[in-house]
Amino acid sequence: MSDMATTGGDLLRDELAAELDRMREAGTLKTIQVLASPQGPEVTLRDRGHAIVLSSNDYLGLAGHPEVIAAGHAALDSYGAGTASVRFICGLFEPHLKLEADLAEFLGTGAALTYTSCWNANHAVLDALCDAETEVFSDALNHASIIDAIRLARPAAKSIYPHSDLAELAGALAASNARRKLVVTDGVFSMEGDLARLPELVQHCREHGAVLIVDDSHGLGVLGARGGGTAEHFGLGADAVDITTGTLGKALGGATGGFVAGDEALCRVLEQRSRPQLFSNGLAPTVAASSRRALGLLAAGPGLVDRLRANVAVFRGLLGERGLEPLPGDSAIVPLIVGETSVAIDASRRLLDDGVFVTGFGFPVVPEGTARIRAQISAAHTTEQLMRAADALADALA
Repeated sequence: MSDMATTGGDLLRDELAAELDRMREAGTLKTIQVLASPQGPEVTLRDRGHAIVLSSNDYLGLAGHPEVIAAGHAALDSYGAGTASVRFICGLFEPHLKLEADLAEFLGTGAALTYTSCWNANHAVLDALCDAETEVFSDALNHASIIDAIRLARPAAKSIYPHSDLAELAGALAASNARRKLVVTDGVFSMEGDLARLPELVQHCREHGAVLIVDDSHGLGVLGARGGGTAEHFGLGADAVDITTGTLGKALGGATGGFVAGDEALCRVLEQRSRPQLFSNGLAPTVAASSRRALGLLAAGPGLVDRLRANVAVFRGLLGERGLEPLPGDSAIVPLIVGETSVAIDASRRLLDDGVFVTGFGFPVVPEGTARIRAQISAAHTTEQLMRAADALADALA
């Protein structure tokens, strides 16, 4: 073969470069910002200066909380930087056990099990529970982690019901002959900001002998009197949802990691069988400790949740005063539909020029023609920051 021959790597590089050029020409190429300060309601961006953050999942403002940081430092000094392997090979650390016990207590479940992300937690549950006699029923707007988890789990059958169309779900459940039926839904739908209709979902699952799995990543720390999540928001008991998955990377300090909470037997089986437990390193002890302290601050009282809720109401009011109409919802997610992807991305760039860091979302994250600016509010925002952000949004979307 000649040294000048075109290789497969050359062809792939050219194809990928052309793909990037097409994104750039269409105005849909994303720019990744670099933070030069801790995450918070206002940050310093490299080459940009200060910006108010409306893109963060740090709903309670705990990512930079001194007690959360100190807990991580202490665990780093005591246990080192990482786990070095999976827990059944190398063991786990005391912070893992304490965090899992506190999560179970806070959520009122028999046990909890941590993972390196909620993406892995969703994969773990569905992969371990699906077999040749399982059918999975999934909301059409579920998070990508659920969609991919179902694909990887390869159940005997799957039914995707239109978003929150529970009549369609009830019909599919009634028609199913599967021995095991798994209904899986987001608690809060991240792109819409609306909530799953949990009371009705619980009823349908009980009528048809189905297991209800709720990913409450955007509900934990946000909804309910204690910040207990979507089920608490609806006044449901701790046993209403069979399995809850969630993240440590949003309201609980904004670091990384995820968990499964449910029956003791479920968590022990997942510990024994789920592939993300068996083939991926465990959560770093530093993250386990800092997340546990964040959970402790949440559990100590409703002050943070009340402040978050008040800030959401203030921000929605400010947008309304400026003629903007976000999608309705009870969560901390406030989406403004703008139509085309290029419009959303261009608006987010102009907002950044005005010192507001908020992301525009378009296809394929959301359907064509429904691109949006998605604002996310934190308990740490000041009213002055929210006013400046609302003014900038009104100018950018005028």
